[in-house]
Amino acid sequence: MPDYIVKPGDCTDSIAYEHGFFWETLWNHADNNELKTARNNPNVLLAGDRVAIPPLREKEETGATEKRHRFRRRGVPAKLRVRILKEALEEHQETGQNARPHEPRPRANIPYVLDIDGNFTSGKTNAEGWIEHSMPPNAKQARLILEPSTPNEVIMPFRLGHLDPVSEISGIQHRLNNMGFPCGPANGVLTPDTREALRRFQAQYGLRPTGEPDDATRAKLVERHAS
Repeated sequence: MPDYIVKPGDCTDSIAYEHGFFWETLWNHADNNELKTARNNPNVLLAGDRVAIPPLREKEETGATEKRHRFRRRGVPAKLRVRILKEALEEHQETGQNARPHEPRPRANIPYVLDIDGNFTSGKTNAEGWIEHSMPPNAKQARLILEPSTPNEVIMPFRLGHLDPVSEISGIQHRLNNMGFPCGPANGVLTPDTREALRRFQAQYGLRPTGEPDDATRAKLVERHAS
């Protein structure tokens, strides 16, 4: 089969699902070694990347005749993981208590409603502020509603699979915006707003606030964003 050309919204999980593979099969295939080295994360690809799609292999299963048999496709579903944090400065303003500077705190036991491509679930964040739910590997959009139907309601939209690699300026902008360092649209241009957001991020996490996307800053962005 010809190589698959990555489009916005694609990740290895969704590409594998659409072509009948486990994501590990594609990610670890020898013809994708160059892609694996360049991207390092199967869920963070860049539009235009090429993914080798090997031929499907047939597999036979035995079973008694005149009986019903159930087969479950392995590797499905995927998972959506989101962590909800509160900045220490915000906590200090709300409570008047001394919070360690620059130390985000988990928002534990916050009720939420999660909409993934029109399928709704509800729950509460765990003690560390995490939300984790199963979803189809080819899901495209999600909407998280925190503290629904209250004065504190917050709606957070997600474009699944649209996170660019941190090697790209657009990937840096995606992560800054997601973590509360607004820098404008993720247009791939190192704008003055992006440099200012980088300086604030660097200062908050103990880096020299140069506004430059150096290797240490990129590594810290991946660490704090968890992707």
